[in-house]
Amino acid sequence: MAGAVSSLGVGSSILTQSVLDQLRKADEASRITPLDLKIADMKDRTTAIGKIDGWMSDLSSAASAMASKTLYTERSAAVTGTAVSVTADANTDIQSFSLQVISLATKEVNESGLYTTKTDPIATAAGTMNLNIGGTDFTINYDGTTTLDDLKNEINKVAGTKVNATVIQLATGDYRLFMSAVDSGDAQTMTLSDTSGFMSGTQLASGVGGMTTIQEGANASFKFNNQLISRASNKISDLVSGLTITLEKAGETSTVEVTQNRDNIVSKLEDFVTKYNTAYSEIAKMTHSSQDSKTMGIFSSDSTIKGMQREIQDMLTTLGGTHSLFSYGFDLDKTGKLSFDKTVFTTKMDESSSNVEAVFAGGTFTNTDTTTETLTGFFTDYKTGMDSYTKTSGYLDMFSTNMGDQLSILEEQKTKATERLDSKYELMSKQFAAYDSIISKINQQSSFLTQMISSANSTGN
Repeated sequence: MAGAVSSLGVGSSILTQSVLDQLRKADEASRITPLDLKIADMKDRTTAIGKIDGWMSDLSSAASAMASKTLYTERSAAVTGTAVSVTADANTDIQSFSLQVISLATKEVNESGLYTTKTDPIATAAGTMNLNIGGTDFTINYDGTTTLDDLKNEINKVAGTKVNATVIQLATGDYRLFMSAVDSGDAQTMTLSDTSGFMSGTQLASGVGGMTTIQEGANASFKFNNQLISRASNKISDLVSGLTITLEKAGETSTVEVTQNRDNIVSKLEDFVTKYNTAYSEIAKMTHSSQDSKTMGIFSSDSTIKGMQREIQDMLTTLGGTHSLFSYGFDLDKTGKLSFDKTVFTTKMDESSSNVEAVFAGGTFTNTDTTTETLTGFFTDYKTGMDSYTKTSGYLDMFSTNMGDQLSILEEQKTKATERLDSKYELMSKQFAAYDSIISKINQQSSFLTQMISSANSTGN
């Protein structure tokens, strides 16, 4: 204890430090311990409300995902066969077709004549070459020190957007310059000509021993629904709006079916069910009423938290009006657990995917008699209901802020109570020391008188 006197009680053997400690312990039990219990409870409640906020936010996000209109415009492209691969953009028309790949598009590749090393000089003096690729001219500079490797670097520097140049060693003493067009197709022809006339050999000139075409650039040829079509690239994005088709294998045929991406919708629905069940069951534990303190929930007496739990369940049964969520594969058991039947949902999607979208996310719902009605969407409304709890300055935010304020007040009360006890027992320690000194002097005087009396008695005898 602050201010404790280590020799306290030496004189009296009564007013000891142990006595002060016992008195302080009793004071702390009545003044500090109740505050400690309240602080611990408030911290537990703050932690608990943080968990509830997390569960509720997860549930709100899951509802928001189902309310998103883009979810229902996603497309999936199913391909049978190995001829092509296909990706589909959102809102692409739902359709099916066949693709037969006759031949793949290729890039033109040219090869130079033989050089004994990659450092062989290619020219005797400074000059220029003209590289033409698909009708585009590039000027390639050289001089008497330019090597085969230098030429490769210069080509890539000047014309790298249209051609890839590299030097390859085919055998000992056999180095070649290879140029490959960046783009495929029969329009990407390449020619390399010396405009200055200072080449030191014929390896880069056209003809025998010089530049030769080892692979012709060619267009892809394929049939779309038996219609013959040609494209310069194997990656085609201008054939069917919203589809990117990649030709993979010649001589093969594939069928492609573009459909609504139901798997993603089902995944989001299942996620909503999971998030709902977690929120509902975990909040139920925290609001559980019981005589047993071990099972009694921390918010068992909080009517607002209990009301929030009821609300997230009640919205399942009340929102949507005549277009009940339970007509689309959802069900609640007697414990409040939500389940989802994919088979029922799939049937509804087969009947009218646009009606399912309207019920879930809002839009125009077409009745069996062809009349229509505009719906706001179950999950849109559910998200709105959740916002009152999860948004900034919503109930959970205010609840958490309020508990934080209460915790600060309790901690401040504890600090002040502790300071008061410190002051009280610092003073008592000094008082005990003073009393102990007085008692010690009295004891000394008493001992002296006793000795005098004893001495007088001995003399008298």
